[in-house]
Amino acid sequence: MNISVFCGATLPSNIHFIQAASQLGTLLASAGHTLLYGGSNLGLMGTVSSAALAGGGHVVGVIPSFFSEEIILSQPVSELVRVASIAERKEYLIAHSDAFIALPGGIGTLDEVFEVLVANQLGQCSKPMGLLNTQGFFNPQIEMLRRMESEGLYNLSNARYLIVDDQPEGLLQMLASFVPLPADGPVARRLRSKA
Repeated sequence: MNISVFCGATLPSNIHFIQAASQLGTLLASAGHTLLYGGSNLGLMGTVSSAALAGGGHVVGVIPSFFSEEIILSQPVSELVRVASIAERKEYLIAHSDAFIALPGGIGTLDEVFEVLVANQLGQCSKPMGLLNTQGFFNPQIEMLRRMESEGLYNLSNARYLIVDDQPEGLLQMLASFVPLPADGPVARRLRSKA
């Protein structure tokens, strides 16, 4: 599979996030998946891509052209794709990926996650969005979705493509076996049951 990984170019203070990113990159390579990501060799982006490359994996960096040529050419990737903007990068990743994984990250990572969820909700995409919920990092976002539903602002059945696990191996297994679910499938019911 082609799997896009959303994460930041900043190295977090939490060592568990770094370890999970490295483990994910290694697992992607050993399973024969292609890693697509934002193209930076910094932060968790650099951690996951370096681990995938070290494991013999194929790594595609998708990087906006507004970065300097020196930065663009310094990225150790198997394949480099240049795009004009952050918006085009997201479009490229959604179009060329079979599944997505978000690592703990900042507002850019959340933007990418919700871009995929909205695309799924609008029928423009039918691909799973996995959250690597290391140490419960994404619990507030999951709780926000439940609050939206309780206020009548969101239907959790639209989250049927959202897959959550706190271990890279478990998340990859669920993504690999993913089949699009009916609107009131087990993922939506599982999210509701934890409220």
